[in-house]
Amino acid sequence: MRPNRGRPRGRRAGERRRGSAPTRTRLLALRVLERVTRAGAYADLLLNASLGRSALNAPDRAFATDLVYGTLRWRGRIDFALAHVLDRDLEKLEPLVATVLRLGAYQLLFSKRIPATAAVDESVRCVRAAGAERATGLVNAVLRRLAAEGEAISPPTLEEDPVQHLIHALSLSPWIAKRFVELYGPTEAASLARASNDIPPITVRVNRRRVDVMDLLTDLRTRFPEAARCRFARDGIVLGRRGNPALDPAFLAGRFTVQDEASQLVVALLDPQPGERVLDACAAPGGKATAIAERVGSGGHVLAVDRHAGRLDLVRRSVRRLGLETVRCAEADATHPLSEVTARTTFDRVLVDAPCSGLGTLRRNPDARWRVESTDPARLAAIQLAILKNAATVLRPGGVLVYSTCTLLPEENQEVVQAFLRDSGSFAPTSRDQLPLEIRSLVGDDGFLQCAPHLHDTDGFFAARLERVS
Repeated sequence: MRPNRGRPRGRRAGERRRGSAPTRTRLLALRVLERVTRAGAYADLLLNASLGRSALNAPDRAFATDLVYGTLRWRGRIDFALAHVLDRDLEKLEPLVATVLRLGAYQLLFSKRIPATAAVDESVRCVRAAGAERATGLVNAVLRRLAAEGEAISPPTLEEDPVQHLIHALSLSPWIAKRFVELYGPTEAASLARASNDIPPITVRVNRRRVDVMDLLTDLRTRFPEAARCRFARDGIVLGRRGNPALDPAFLAGRFTVQDEASQLVVALLDPQPGERVLDACAAPGGKATAIAERVGSGGHVLAVDRHAGRLDLVRRSVRRLGLETVRCAEADATHPLSEVTARTTFDRVLVDAPCSGLGTLRRNPDARWRVESTDPARLAAIQLAILKNAATVLRPGGVLVYSTCTLLPEENQEVVQAFLRDSGSFAPTSRDQLPLEIRSLVGDDGFLQCAPHLHDTDGFFAARLERVS
């Protein structure tokens, strides 16, 4: 699991001399992980808030981020290894103690930079500092045994048992592993699972109202040497897989927005034109709404609707940073009629980027694989269909309606669209030859846009474009 392990020269980020207090970095990571596990907190939001309150320097912040996301990403494989060196059920341990063991195991099994002694000793100090002195002996013994035996612990192979391989080797929850094998077959499911464990690319969208793509690319390459044009999205630039573009001067000046390429392609499928009126029915945090506003220009109008007032503040913040004057935000639940917030206005185009299980974004949100339950897709499908039906009522005849999700499950994707079309005689799918060239190669024979991390190095997205014919 951890080839070429050895003691690095000098102390790395987060390391301190033997006998010191536990590093602030590991303790911050422990507290985030414990709340994610115990209370179902969202890892990205909690981690960002915790780092924002901390005094950690940039290397330590990066180390804390790796500890949190790495431990969540590989929890399935970590739990499999811990089960071989524990004399009791991991799930029956006090949650804090189980989290310390997982955090220590991640460093032992997956980090080439951290000496085994440091991983064990710092884990003991962390559990003591967190108030669980009684567990120090257990943590020390289990992690020392794992350090000695970990490389000999082998999970089931894909050939032996595909589902168990996805659970224990590739770290998916049991129901997701089973579903992926059902949908894709063992080989492709394993490829998807491996891609879902990769560090995702950092992709940005150029604000075409402020800067040319090539001019921004030239500027960004001075700080992100790997920067290159996206493969599909015409306004997209990939910066690499490391760094924080939200601190970049070009971001602060409103010249780009951080947005995955597949998310950008959803707006390309919608294809808003200058001067049009567009509704984004589930707008927060605002990536697609601002992309639409950049396309419709100063003569257009974008209504960004979301049920969460706090998340609408994120949209407003982006609108100000990007210098977009044509976006209006309205708090509303799109599962209910939208006539009040739309003031009975009809729109040229409507986007429904529906709330979903998010299984296409596991590499960005590794905690989702443990938080999302097997019953969630069916529950969400009912919500998705309700939103789609309500949003469709405010579209003018001849207008365009796009439905999208960042999940890979047909019950939230194709089946929702098919149910909508069965219930409505006023809509029809746009023919493939009428779709924008930018996305046509990603549209299948069924007329749906589909992206996947193992095929396109993007988030997993689904989108369908429908037209109101009467």
